[in-house]
Amino acid sequence: MVAAGKLYVVVVMLLIATISNSVSADPDMLQDICVADYNNGVKMNGFACKENFSASDFFFTGLATPQSTNNTLGSIVTFAHVLQIPGLNTLGVSMARLDFAPGGLNQPHTHPRANEMLFVLYGELDAGFITTANVLVSKTIRQGEIFTFPRGLVHFQINNGKGPAAAIAAFSSQYPGREDIAPSLFASTPPVPNSVLSKAFQISYQEVNAIKSKLA
Repeated sequence: MVAAGKLYVVVVMLLIATISNSVSADPDMLQDICVADYNNGVKMNGFACKENFSASDFFFTGLATPQSTNNTLGSIVTFAHVLQIPGLNTLGVSMARLDFAPGGLNQPHTHPRANEMLFVLYGELDAGFITTANVLVSKTIRQGEIFTFPRGLVHFQINNGKGPAAAIAAFSSQYPGREDIAPSLFASTPPVPNSVLSKAFQISYQEVNAIKSKLA
């Protein structure tokens, strides 16, 4: 367990360093730090800098422990981006913890502003992404292994193992964004017209409404 813990720390540090130095999707910073001022009304790409800051602006404990997976999908994602850590503003990196029950799914989604690297803490996951040529690129990944998801491509993870699983994700943006495919199409406000969804998925209006009611 001690060796696994040391490996986890080393890999996470390498993930952060690699993403920060080479594939950051955010603009380069022009000063040492720019702690996000959530209360500043200026509209800009990111957040205005807070005048006074402390160590707590760079600290977060939310990824330390597993979170409940008692939900419809059997998984939960806990983000550690600029809205949780104001000191990440302008740094071009963020992280997340993913917890899975057996059979749990992190549903197909995209991150429009970031590449992602996923490191498995324990258990095993079937992970994959779909290219714009509709090619599925997938692999089963286990404890200590990494899988990468290119920016903007639809991707997913599912725990097909018999026990729980968890992973840490590193992103090349302070705020990668997330768009879940099914809710985006079937639970948007205002709703996507039934005629669009019926023709796109070759299903009836009744089936469209049934899906919408499940996701409402």
